[in-house]
Formats: sequence, C-alpha cells, structure tokens
Amino acid sequence: MTKEDVISKKLENNNYKLTQQRATVLDVMYENKGKHLSAEDVLLKSKQKMPNIGIATVYRTLERLASLEVVYKTMFDEGKYRYELCEDENHQHHHIICMDCGNISEVEEDLLNNLESHLEKKGYKIVDHDLKFYGYCPDCNK
Repeated sequence: MTKEDVISKKLENNNYKLTQQRATVLDVMYENKGKHLSAEDVLLKSKQKMPNIGIATVYRTLERLASLEVVYKTMFDEGKYRYELCEDENHQHHHIICMDCGNISEVEEDLLNNLESHLEKKGYKIVDHDLKFYGYCPDCNK
C-alpha cells in the first residue's frame, strides 16, 4: 500500500473524500517534502495546478490533514503556522531557525528520549514535545 493509499484510507475512514482540491494540496505537500510551508505558500503552489482554488479551501484542507496526522502543523515566531508532510508518524523532529535569513532546518535526531524517560519515571505522562533552536545558519554565520 502506497503512502497515497494510506492517506486516501485515512480520509475515507473519517468520512472525507479525496476531492480534486485536497488532491492538489496533497500533491503540493509531496512535491515539497521536508519544507515548512505556510498556507499562503501552499495556495500559491496549488494555484499553479488549479487556478480557481481558494485560500479558505487550502486552510480547511491543511487543518483536516493536520487533524488526521497527514501533515505536521507547527507555529513559528512570525505567528504563522507552517505545514510539512508527515513522513513517519512515530518520528519527532525539531527545528533550528536562522535569526538572519529565516531558514527553517530540521534536526532529525531526537535527543530528548532520555529526558522523557526520566520524567515518566517521576510520574509524568509525556504525550508530545516541540523544540526549536534559534541561531544562525552556516551561510549567515560566515
């Protein structure tokens, strides 16, 4: 079963159809794997494929896909949510944001497992975490 089949099944199991608009938004997300797109970014890229798609449709689709854990939804400092395709439902990753150019890069290593285990031994139930580093990317640091 392909990732697209899994997503179609998730939509179907939650009584949603894979409409042309949703398929267009999904195509944009697949074509931009690893990128952190705002809804406006998704709209601009979607309009190249489907000129009549509207911002409300894009927002609703991204929210629905986030609720189904098809995309990650993360708030960054500019007060906008950014979306990225979920590639591995069990993988938590973190971000480093360049304070000069605004580039957002992923930190793939999840080094918080030990901290989570430590907190759970103290009786806490950890359900999620979100970590952002701020600094300067290698290009801006030159």
